[in-house]
Amino acid sequence: MNADQFLRITRLLGEDVVESLHQKTVTVVGLGAVGGTCLESLVRSGIGHVRLVDFDTVGITNLNRQILATYDTLGQQKTEVAKARMHAINPDCEVEILSLFVQDETLNLVLDPKTDLVVDAIDSLGPKCALLQAAYERNLPIVSSMGAALRRDPSLIRTADLMDTFGCPLARQVRSNLRKRGVKEGIKAVFSPERVRFTYLDPQDDFDPDAKDQVQNLGRKRNILGSLPTITSIFGQTLAHIALERLIGGDVFKGEPVCSVTPKR
Repeated sequence: MNADQFLRITRLLGEDVVESLHQKTVTVVGLGAVGGTCLESLVRSGIGHVRLVDFDTVGITNLNRQILATYDTLGQQKTEVAKARMHAINPDCEVEILSLFVQDETLNLVLDPKTDLVVDAIDSLGPKCALLQAAYERNLPIVSSMGAALRRDPSLIRTADLMDTFGCPLARQVRSNLRKRGVKEGIKAVFSPERVRFTYLDPQDDFDPDAKDQVQNLGRKRNILGSLPTITSIFGQTLAHIALERLIGGDVFKGEPVCSVTPKR
């Protein structure tokens, strides 16, 4: 790793912390608006090995909010686009890609060999709960994003144990589903209790041309939900921050800078 590239983080957190990040493996599942932003922040922070999981391709409706989406990347596999972008940011980062749909049959591929932390940025209930349960049962640290779509107020975005989240319809479904699977506390989540207003259409009449899982009949058909690049980016950055807290210990972020400047009197 090029030490100069991470000098600003080293000055804040110390060489030992940065070196420890170089040794970590993080698995990011879901490379949409939240997952893509989270991934980039982790690589810019010095994570040495990332495993990227997403079966989808970049579509035209992704351009409003997804960091991997440009006109040049339309139609390309998100995992391939992400690999190229991460190597452009840090050529020394090891990038492993899995272009697959998360389901019971593929979970071993996603979680083995063992990873230091899992980032859940999946937006479909079934695959999301399957991943969270599998990580929980394997005692793998995992951080998870709840619903970022339909939100407009960034001041309401917060973090909590998944079982303590409130006001988020997706989080409510996830909590209920996981409790039936025997999952308890221990999963840190990003969520917003902002009240959302949306008239749901029959998913059959609300077809998203970019939703590859709908085209291939993978998972349940989903409504097209409005979303902002600002809110989804804040979700992704917050998810990356709590991932770093889990990897290096939250106390590191609460201490004094390793190299501080004494103001002149």
